[in-house]
This record gives sequence, structure tokens and C-alpha cells, in this order.
Amino acid sequence: MIDVPGADAGEAVAAAWEGSGLAMPWPVKLSAEQAPYDGWDLIHIFDYDVPKNERRFVTAAAHRAAGQWTVVLLSMDRAVLEKRGGEIATIGDQFLPKGYERENFADRRPHRLDQARLDQLRAFVRESQAALQIPGISIGIVQDGEVVMAEGFGVRQLGKDAPVDADTLYLVASTTKAMTTLMLGRLVDAGKLQWQDPVLGLMPGFALGDAATTARVRVEHLVCACTGLPRQDYEWLMEFRDASADSTLASLAKMQPTSGFGELYQYSNPLASAGGYVGGHVYSPGVEKGAAYDRAMQELVFNPLGMTRTTFDFSQAQAGNHARPHALDIDAVNVVTGMDVNYAIRPMRPAGGAWSSVNDMLRYVQLELDRGLLPDGSRLVSEAVIDERRKAKVAIGNEGAYGMGLIVDRRWGLEAVGHGGSLFGYKSNMVWLPEHGVGAVILANSDQASPLLGPFQRRLIELLFDGVPEAAAEVEAAARTEQEYLASQRAGVERPAGQEAAAALANRYHHPALGELAVRREPDGRLVFDFGEWSSEVGSRVESDGAQTYVMLRPFFMGRAFVVVEKVDGKATRLAFRTNQQEYIFQAR
Repeated sequence: MIDVPGADAGEAVAAAWEGSGLAMPWPVKLSAEQAPYDGWDLIHIFDYDVPKNERRFVTAAAHRAAGQWTVVLLSMDRAVLEKRGGEIATIGDQFLPKGYERENFADRRPHRLDQARLDQLRAFVRESQAALQIPGISIGIVQDGEVVMAEGFGVRQLGKDAPVDADTLYLVASTTKAMTTLMLGRLVDAGKLQWQDPVLGLMPGFALGDAATTARVRVEHLVCACTGLPRQDYEWLMEFRDASADSTLASLAKMQPTSGFGELYQYSNPLASAGGYVGGHVYSPGVEKGAAYDRAMQELVFNPLGMTRTTFDFSQAQAGNHARPHALDIDAVNVVTGMDVNYAIRPMRPAGGAWSSVNDMLRYVQLELDRGLLPDGSRLVSEAVIDERRKAKVAIGNEGAYGMGLIVDRRWGLEAVGHGGSLFGYKSNMVWLPEHGVGAVILANSDQASPLLGPFQRRLIELLFDGVPEAAAEVEAAARTEQEYLASQRAGVERPAGQEAAAALANRYHHPALGELAVRREPDGRLVFDFGEWSSEVGSRVESDGAQTYVMLRPFFMGRAFVVVEKVDGKATRLAFRTNQQEYIFQAR
């Protein structure tokens, strides 16, 4: 971080790199102005075109306040960046202009969300929907035990007239985790398990890739994002056709922690899935683990809450009033996308496989606000369970923490509890303010909804507490940045892939964990990488270090690249596919 002079953001960043003594050999890939917040009157980011083999993320963010520029330079190995995200957030949480105090609502009472305030919220949702090109959004809000809003905006599918509403089903993704831990909590109340029970004692054969960590894992650790296991998603995203609850559990034995137990926030979907399957196994020991989990969720959560439309059955969900997934393609065209990749979550459904609606999700949120009581006054779950699930297990920055399938955020002097969800073409969030009796759910059928989730929460808080209006500007900036991002992904990528690059590929490649990669050369010249469960067109690009890469063009995976790391007689014999903390080498067959 460095204070520098400059007539504009570009000059300030150039001065910062020069003054820092850090080398900057790479060109700017993305330049975008962000929405101002936290007292800064202008924020501009610059991302750099770093060759894939560097495995490094480099960015600069110029902040201006009172005519003074402060530039943040970040140059970090991607594996470290992912592991240390919570610690980096700790710095960001306190990065404020001199003398500025963040808005604080701790001593304010919320307004009643009357029709005038709800109309302002509706206007914000409609304007955001248009700016971000989101086909359908469903919104629900409860206040003081009453549903004050439950409605839809837009359509279930582009090109069709059927509207979304409060009963429309969406794939709610990781919001499922909170409901899974509620099921575990009911088993705790029933004395069938305890949060501190060793998992090995409940499910013999359970194993992580590290024996010492395996021995230490208690039930609560499966759902706390605190065991040191890294995010390792592509092993279930690319190889899921024959996957099951048992194979999901078995896959954990191949996963090694990359940070100390309880040291850092690291999000693991397979581990959270194990939490649900352990609960199901305890509830119905003689039943297949997937079916046992489904039964436990139905009988312990969905039925008593009256969540009659919520289901893990993909066929059932898609047979009626449901929203189809959407995304912008590489050319910024809004398209209906296939469901193929989303089926990857079925064998891992405790971590994110539920379909639900606003009306159903509001029933869950109201239970949390009522501290475990059902509408008729009977108790579904103890207050001890409600409280324990919200206790911080690992920090996410200075203002937030992860509990058990729940995130607690204390920005602006408020305690906000909830969880978000993201799958391909579906985005969701639920949040409640326990001290103020307000909860909200937002479900959307587009990848473009990601930058709306946070601002929606902010806009709700603005209306409740007369906060400084910031949410609309944040959405406007995100809409601009999305177009600039897509342009940056197109830059330097040859489409269709160059003939020489295409000819260098073998017909098939293999990786033990990610499976088969078949290379298809279509009659129209397109080059396609087919992974069996799903496929993507790829373009070709030569990196600044000379490396040949094949860049996926499909929505959801756009920009992900395979790098040639070995050539024999002009043929690419080995391709590297890299995530932040993993490297997978595909070998030609």
C-alpha cells in the first residue's frame, strides 16, 4: 500500500509500481472503475495479463479520497491467495481513508417496511435486473413474523412468457449447507450425536488424506470450513456420472490439508457433503447414505417446516414451475445454458443440491429468527443448537466469520447471519438480522446475478436504517465491469482455435482424478474438449512467455486454460490444467 500523486488512476498506479520497487513486466488485461465505498470517492482496478505458467495473480487498485491517491498492489502466488483470502480480507476491512468512520447502525431501530419502502426495493431490483441482464429473480422478506414481500421479477426462461414467482423452484446451491446443519442440530437435540463426536466413531472408514487430521475431525469440523482442506472442486465437476454418496466420501481420502487445522478459512464442498451423509447415516444406519440423508432432511427439516416444494429430485423439480439457468457467452450474448454441469452436485447434495422457492426458504429463515420455534409456538430445535451453529469457527476478515454452514457478518454494527449459493446459472442468498426480526431471500436464474447479492442486502439495510445509498452504484459498476471482463477474456484468443494449435493435440488425454478428455474437431472448424459429462469449445492462445494454451469458451468455465507442458515430435503429449491450489497433468493416450 502506497500513497502517491497522480492526475488519474493510471498515473497513480504507475507511480506506485515504480515507488514499490516491485517489477511489473506484464500488460494490463482489465481496467475498470468500481463503485466508491468506505469513504473513497473513486476506486479503479487494474488486473494484469500474467502468463498461465506463472500461477500468479497480480492486480492494482487505486483509491482516491480528498485528492490523495492510495494504491494497493497485490502480487501473490494463486495458491497462497486462495488460502490467505480471509487474512487479506482482514486488511481490506480496515482499509479506510484517514479520519473516515464506517457507517454504523448499532443504535438505530429499523423502519417498518411499508409499501413505500418496498416499492423502492422493487425499483432497485428491476433496475439491477435490467443492468445485469438477469432473466428471473424471486424475492422474499419477513419482518416481525410477517411475510411483507414474496414475489417474482421477470421470466423463468428467456424467450418464453412464463413468469417467476414466489413458488418458482431454483437450484439454491450452498444455501443447502445451512439446512444440512439444522438437520445435524436436530440429531444433537435427540442425543443421537454431539458436535464434538469424533467422525471416525460415527462412520468407520472415514478418512482424509492426512491421518493426523482425520483423527482430530469432529462432527462440527465437517461443516466449519476450518480443517485446512482446500477448495478442490474440479474432481467432482469433471467426473460425476457414476458418483454416489459413498464415492464422495471415499474421495476425501485423497485430499490433503494445505493449512493447519483450524488455522485458516478454506471452503470444502466434499467435506460439507460428508457432514450431511454422517447425519443421514446416524439417522438411518441401514440405508444407503444418499437415501438416508434425503430421508433425514425430509423428516427432520422440510416436513416440519412445511417446505413442501423443496426437493433433491432434479427430475421432479424440473417438471413444473422452475427457473432455467442462464449466462452471458464469450460474446456477451445472454443465453439459456444446459443443466449438464449442475448434475455434478447430486452426489454431493448436502453441500448444495436442494431445489427450493422463496416461500419455502422464508419458512426456514423465520425459524432462525424465532430461535427454533415453529409458527404454532412448538419447538423444532433448541436455542442451544441455533446459537452453536452461529459461533465463529474460523475468521473471514475482521468483520466476518464462518460457523457451521452459516456466515456471520458484523459490518455496519449489525449482526447479519446467512449463507449464499452459487451453481451454474443459479445464484442465491439468504440473510437475517437476529436482533431486528428481519430476514430476506433472493433467488436468481443467471450467473450475472452474483454482483447483485451483496448490493441487495445493502439496499435492504439502507431502507431499514436510512443508510447512505451505495447499492445502486455498486450494481452499475458491476454491469460495466462484466462487459470489460468478457472483452478481456476474448483478447488474444483465436476462435476457432488455430489450425496449427489444433493439429498439435492428440485425440484423447487422461487424468486419474479428472477422467477422460476427448478432443473433437468439428466440421465447422471449432475445437471442442469433451469431458464426457460436459464439453466446451476452446480457442487457442500463445502466452507472452511462449506457452501454447487452449482456453475454454463455455459460460461458467470461460477463461480456464489447458497449458501445453510437454511436446514430442510436434505433438502435445501433456496438458496442465490448474486451479489455485492444484495442478492436474493430462497425459496423451
